Amino acid sequence: MPDIHPTAFVAEGARLADDVVVGAFCAIGPHVEIGAGSVLRSHVAVDGRTTIGEGAQIFPFASIGHQPQDLKYRGEPSRLVIGRNALIRENVTINPGTEGGAMVTEIGDDCALLAGAHVAHDCRIGNNVILVNNVMVAGHVTIGDFAILGGGSAAHQYVRIGAHAFLGGLAGLENDLIPFGMAIGNRAHLAGLNLVGLKRRGFERDGIHALRRAFKELFAEAGVLKARAAEVAAAHPDDELVQEVTAFITAGGDRAICTPRSGEARAA
Repeated sequence: MPDIHPTAFVAEGARLADDVVVGAFCAIGPHVEIGAGSVLRSHVAVDGRTTIGEGAQIFPFASIGHQPQDLKYRGEPSRLVIGRNALIRENVTINPGTEGGAMVTEIGDDCALLAGAHVAHDCRIGNNVILVNNVMVAGHVTIGDFAILGGGSAAHQYVRIGAHAFLGGLAGLENDLIPFGMAIGNRAHLAGLNLVGLKRRGFERDGIHALRRAFKELFAEAGVLKARAAEVAAAHPDDELVQEVTAFITAGGDRAICTPRSGEARAA
């Protein structure tokens, strides 16, 4: 049976694995499901149609699965799905989806949401993503695997952030950030590639060099970005990293692509 503190409230209908620990003054709603090995430290509130995978560590005053901050929300039975081994620190807020989106907010495996981070409705976050303290992710944002958002940064609604990208602390991101890209500043601009992240993740030197060449080809020339992306993709048909970046650009989204300031692409 789950280890539930006497001061905690677990509604009838909630499904908790046998070894889940629910600390003091937690509140868990009737449609919540929490996987094996998860620990809710204290004062954690989980509600809505929320599923949390095994191995979650959730710290005090996190608010998970409550009604989204969307004034068009009308009580539709939307969901929140959080993967395995989530680290959710103090005062984190995560909202479920809405009828205006996919009806679900999804967070992948092995993600870390540090103190004060917010994930709004209808977001899709990949695996191994880190949201540092006080990150603000607006509705309908997509974040790829291994991306890192620095402390106090913000992502505009409908923005796409590619895999292995890095958004600097206090940056305000209004446009899509390419895979492996690094954006800084307010408003954020593309400042090069996330070379530190690429090296830490064990990408080979040749692949990184090819990516740097492609970056300069994409952003150092005049013309239409999507047309350049097609040319770069054709020039590097066997390079998976380059193909991932060019596919991200040509796929497009609701926002423009975050680009370098004048002259910075040549120095990347």
